Amino acid sequence: MSKIYLYDTTLRDGSQGEGISLSVEDKLKIVSRLDFLGIDYIEGGWPGSNPKDMEFFHQAARLPLSSSRITAFGSTRRPGITVEADSNLRALVAAGVGTVTIVGKSWDFHVYAALGTSLAENLAMIHESVAYLRGRGLEVIYDAEHFFDGFKRNPEYALETLRVAVRAGAGWVVLCDTNGGCLPQEISAIVSQVHEVMVVPLGIHTHNDGALAVANSLAAVAAGVTQVQGTINGWGERCGNADLVAIIPNLELKMGYGCLPEGKMAHLTEVSRYVAEVANVGQPACQPFVGVSAFAHKGGIHVNAVMKHTDTYEHISPEVVGNQRRILVSELSGMSSLVLKLKEAGLPELEPARARLMVEKIKELEYQGYQFEGAEGSLELLLRRIVGQYRQLFKLESLKVIVEKKSEENVVAEAVIKLRVGERVVHTAAEGDGPVNAMDNALRKALVGFYPQLADMHLADYKVRVLDGNNGTAARVRVLIESRDRSGSWSTIGVSENIIEASWQALVDSMELYLLKTEIGSQEPAAGRQVSEVRENLV
Repeated sequence: MSKIYLYDTTLRDGSQGEGISLSVEDKLKIVSRLDFLGIDYIEGGWPGSNPKDMEFFHQAARLPLSSSRITAFGSTRRPGITVEADSNLRALVAAGVGTVTIVGKSWDFHVYAALGTSLAENLAMIHESVAYLRGRGLEVIYDAEHFFDGFKRNPEYALETLRVAVRAGAGWVVLCDTNGGCLPQEISAIVSQVHEVMVVPLGIHTHNDGALAVANSLAAVAAGVTQVQGTINGWGERCGNADLVAIIPNLELKMGYGCLPEGKMAHLTEVSRYVAEVANVGQPACQPFVGVSAFAHKGGIHVNAVMKHTDTYEHISPEVVGNQRRILVSELSGMSSLVLKLKEAGLPELEPARARLMVEKIKELEYQGYQFEGAEGSLELLLRRIVGQYRQLFKLESLKVIVEKKSEENVVAEAVIKLRVGERVVHTAAEGDGPVNAMDNALRKALVGFYPQLADMHLADYKVRVLDGNNGTAARVRVLIESRDRSGSWSTIGVSENIIEASWQALVDSMELYLLKTEIGSQEPAAGRQVSEVRENLV
């Protein structure tokens, strides 16, 4: 099995993406996780550009890495000065790493328009910079910026920039589609030509401006490159870089190359989500291989087929990349979806007639605006009511929410709540930053004395969507709440013309489900009459 070397530039190129900012501590955490995954090269930043990156290299030198080599990034010397006088090159040496990557111009247009110098001077800049770094015992990776654009316009000069870097001692030559505008067939044809004349191994660095960064990287590997550069989750400037999270399984599972150490592929989803969490960046649900929707099945025909054989609608097993299959219940679902959801929740099956009625009820609720595929917590609570594994733990007597703003002061919200818990009535109040926060605080305050485990869960996200904008401020709204505890998260839903009522529904569902799961087995089930009443109301 041929080896493809992985070069991660999340900490440098990836952090240039809009909305992404990483502290030194963030970078160190990500490095440790990438090393655990088995990435060969981790580009830590540009030490000549800012003090933060230099501090990172000093601290990273103390990390006990087992798989990865930390790499510093910089550029060739500036026009008209010596390499010894170039502060960028001195900073690369001072970074204290064993491998450096320097970028140089390979497109004659860029030499004239961006550098403002001659073609001969650019060649001298490349040669002298590589030789300077090699003379100090460093492994040098040469990134040929805009190589494909340059090759298409002046192939001989583009190739000469590579030859100069190799003569000076570069150990790798990386061909860059910096503008991200090439097609896979162009990448394949040009890489093949370069591969025939290069005496050092080639790499590929693509951007995603044409939505082809992953495809172009795979085409380059098929044409002969043995190093792939990219970022975790495809972050990067403009439309991003090639996504290593998609490249790795395609190379290993579809093309037969070796990338990661044995057994590490199963941690790909975990690493992808960890990096996103550290950077505080949301992940697209539909992200291939690792997204929460990557193996989610919604249509009734799809679900029925997947139950018989997963290969019918899955190109790989989700467990191979550390993900999991999800069966969604919606207006498009059939009996198969409901059977699987009951099984997932550890609930007994319903008899066929009642199950069919339940599916119709779900479709009716979704017509009203509920969306259970995004609120599986509320769906589980609904199923628990149907099968009799529901016990009302508290009952609302009254709720009042007051929002007050005085002059230039901030808005203050207060919720006054009266609950019945068993035979006791609790009447209390709490303030919050807004009405939902105030309701959450008041409900917790009323219940925590009875259910102390509520201290271990919290509201993690809150979303509102207007379902019919034609009705203006009287429109029906859908509220989705995500809650978390130390072991995971769950989402619940509420729908109403009143945003407070919709929020209350979702909030109560969230707490009820959590309490039922933590209380199950320690309490007696509801009386038969109560269970029957619940069933009649719902079904």
